[in-house]
Amino acid sequence: MTDRPNILILMVDQLNGTLFPDGPAEWLHAPNLKKLAARSTRFANSYTGSPLCAPGRASFMAGQLPSRTRVYDNAAEFASDVPTYAHHLRRADYQTTLSGKMHFVGADQLHGFEERLTTDVYPADFGWTPDYRKPGERIDWWYHNLGSVTNAGTAEITNQLEYDDEVAYHATRKLYDLGRGHDNRPWMLTVSFTHPHDPYVARRQYWDLYEDCEHLWPQTPAISYEAQDPHSKRLLEASDFHAFDITDEDIRRSRRAYFANISYIDDKIGEILDVLDATRQTENTIIVFLSDHGDMLGEHGLWFKMSFREGSARVPLMISAPAMPAGLIETPVSTMDVTPTIGDLAGVDLGEIMPWTDGETLVPVANGEPRTAPVRMEYAAEGSYAPMVALREGQWKYVHCEIDPPQLFDLETDPHEQNNLADDRDYSEIAERFAASVEALWDMGQFDAAVRESQARRHVVDSALRNGAYYPWDFQPLQKASERYMRNHMDLNILEDAQRFPRGE
Repeated sequence: MTDRPNILILMVDQLNGTLFPDGPAEWLHAPNLKKLAARSTRFANSYTGSPLCAPGRASFMAGQLPSRTRVYDNAAEFASDVPTYAHHLRRADYQTTLSGKMHFVGADQLHGFEERLTTDVYPADFGWTPDYRKPGERIDWWYHNLGSVTNAGTAEITNQLEYDDEVAYHATRKLYDLGRGHDNRPWMLTVSFTHPHDPYVARRQYWDLYEDCEHLWPQTPAISYEAQDPHSKRLLEASDFHAFDITDEDIRRSRRAYFANISYIDDKIGEILDVLDATRQTENTIIVFLSDHGDMLGEHGLWFKMSFREGSARVPLMISAPAMPAGLIETPVSTMDVTPTIGDLAGVDLGEIMPWTDGETLVPVANGEPRTAPVRMEYAAEGSYAPMVALREGQWKYVHCEIDPPQLFDLETDPHEQNNLADDRDYSEIAERFAASVEALWDMGQFDAAVRESQARRHVVDSALRNGAYYPWDFQPLQKASERYMRNHMDLNILEDAQRFPRGE
């Protein structure tokens, strides 16, 4: 077996990073994640590259912002020529496997993974394309709506529970297979769940854990529509908030189900880590835990993601690796830093593409050195009428959109982002510095034009492909039945011994 480390990436969907101030909050029932946190570098202020599934995941995998990957929204193609961490590791002779969601759009459904064990939970074609030519248009059949809040509660099986049960099953089966050692290459396995993403529906056993929870009410209650900032107003309209009467009980039930689904995911991660232990692979395996984006969970009256506010844009990030000491890091970092960090930890040279990456390795940061650049974020999908960008540096967060007033928050004194300081004379120098940084880092006119061109092209292609025979690009997992269990081209004695782990005990 190789001495190079194996890599296990555990990804979840829509997990609010404010619930992970130093690993899982004390009151969360998440024993497996707390155990992992105790041996991990824990990044308290980690941010997504874009607070939406497909853009955030593409940015994480490539180490690049959406303006580079061109994955602007949940129906934008992830081009095959964009290297991901799976490509970098596979090129370095790693086995690369994916079990679960990654929301790839386009014909390439692997993006460097040698093997994919499940299909995705969401579609792979252009059907979810927004349209900047129609500001305010609500596309009801796929846009989020607040029915997820009013219908919160319990169920023993849902579309998403069925999916994550399958993801965990295939991941554990693969770990057993990797433990058998038939392939002596090091491996990278990415296991990506769709929970705790809404709808806010949980199994009773997890729901019951939070019966007396003291955190079922937001820390910043809803404010009036009129008092919201322009983008928050757009998000409320996109979620069809006028059509729903959200009660206090709806809010409590939604948050309770969300917390319950964190515990459900914790159980699934526990199953995976137990198999890693049982197959004696833990010691030589780097483990990364993160989310693609967060969920506002009723804070400020907002739900879901698509916002640069903390609940939506901040995510948990924990890395357990020998070169990264366990402990809390409060320096702001990005999920785009994960790909260069994996390259650093695995000894894989990313130099050929580093001039075009927006992330940097976190190994020096974990060892007490400063991050060299501010954290950058972008958003150009549903609920926006023009691209938005944000910077997080030190205690400050700055948000810019060409059609909106700027926002500046001091997260040290105002962690719930209630006071926009952008127009405060006492902070004018800081606001001007960030405005200059935005101008230096982005050409907003070019960004807007690129998004509009992409949307227009995709609307043409999607409408064309829906005429006649409809064949979307959804990944179809291939199971070779003739190579499973016992078949007549195999020697039963060799098979039984080869498939046993450990052997001879």
